[in-house]
Amino acid sequence: MKIQEFITAFETSHQENTLIKLSLGNYKGSEENLKNIYIKKTLIRHEEKFSFTYRYKTRDIVKNYSPDETKDLLQKWIGSDFHVATLQTSAFEVQFEILKNGKETLKKKFSETNEAPSLEHDRTKNRLISAQNKPYLQQLNITDQQGNVFKNAQDKYKQINHYIEILSSLFKEIPTKGKLKVADMGSGKGYLTFALYDYLHNVLGLNASVTGVEFRPDLVELCNRIAGETGFQDLTFTEGTIEAYDSAETNVLIALHACDTATDDAIYKGITAGSDLIVVAPCCHKQIRREIEKHKTENDVRFLTKYGIFLERQAEMVTDGIRAMILEYFGYKTKVFEFISDAHTPKNVMVVGIKDRRNKPDQAAILKKIKDAKAYFGIDYHHLERMAGI
Repeated sequence: MKIQEFITAFETSHQENTLIKLSLGNYKGSEENLKNIYIKKTLIRHEEKFSFTYRYKTRDIVKNYSPDETKDLLQKWIGSDFHVATLQTSAFEVQFEILKNGKETLKKKFSETNEAPSLEHDRTKNRLISAQNKPYLQQLNITDQQGNVFKNAQDKYKQINHYIEILSSLFKEIPTKGKLKVADMGSGKGYLTFALYDYLHNVLGLNASVTGVEFRPDLVELCNRIAGETGFQDLTFTEGTIEAYDSAETNVLIALHACDTATDDAIYKGITAGSDLIVVAPCCHKQIRREIEKHKTENDVRFLTKYGIFLERQAEMVTDGIRAMILEYFGYKTKVFEFISDAHTPKNVMVVGIKDRRNKPDQAAILKKIKDAKAYFGIDYHHLERMAGI
């Protein structure tokens, strides 16, 4: 059978390491909006896999399979779910197709290139924060003296770079001339604060001072010692709360995982300072949940919010949605997206405000939206709204 000839060609190219890519098309299966699947060989943690990119109408999904699993899936799909399969190797290209009249065809042509395929997944990634020659990463127990990331710190190192990748795009949208003043509220042990300082000074070459605000004195002492020993002269850590911090002239205000209304405190500090950039990843949304529970307003989503888990999620969205509208009221363009803190914790929502100095907001219209949202969910007050006096 022609299908088996195609499978044999796939197995041969895999064994001889000549396979470049494989694609499945003309989908006739039952999965909605699936169009094609593209397959290539890769290495994941030094184990050979096949990476499948499922191409849907509006999204792509990537899954990885072993060689045996891949063979089983090809045998299952080709000729039934997919009526076209194309295999490209460094030696030849072969295409299986079922024509409209039901006839099976197999076409083969030899390739002019003998270029061997590359396995891209395990190549060293270009990290914005390199692990090499970073004394602060050594002292924070992320790397050894040779710059090798410890096995138990791999997730933390990825988190650091993911965080810097996000901020790198945001810094492109704000003015960075002159002295840049950055405040990191609730800096903890300082992993992200040190990395941000390193990025601003040593990658972007900016004149920036960074302050980590942390209420635990032992962590403040530790971070100040490391900053001094690594020569980070414009990086300091101060003991205190977000509420008590003097944010005057702060250009960039960051608060990750500030609990409940502490996130509102941080946003308000940024608003009153006229910060160009406000970045928060809220944690806990108790204040608005208590408001919704207290009033039990009848609305179109009451059938959901009568369940605790749905109420919790609803409170999160309502809290952060109103926060975004309040930022817009004060002249900020807003972005809301998922931020994965690390592989072992849930996804968080990151709320970003970028000061828009060109356009004035329609404050009356925004205020009406805020009041309508509060009335719909039975909310007497939102903590940030109360502090801002709107």
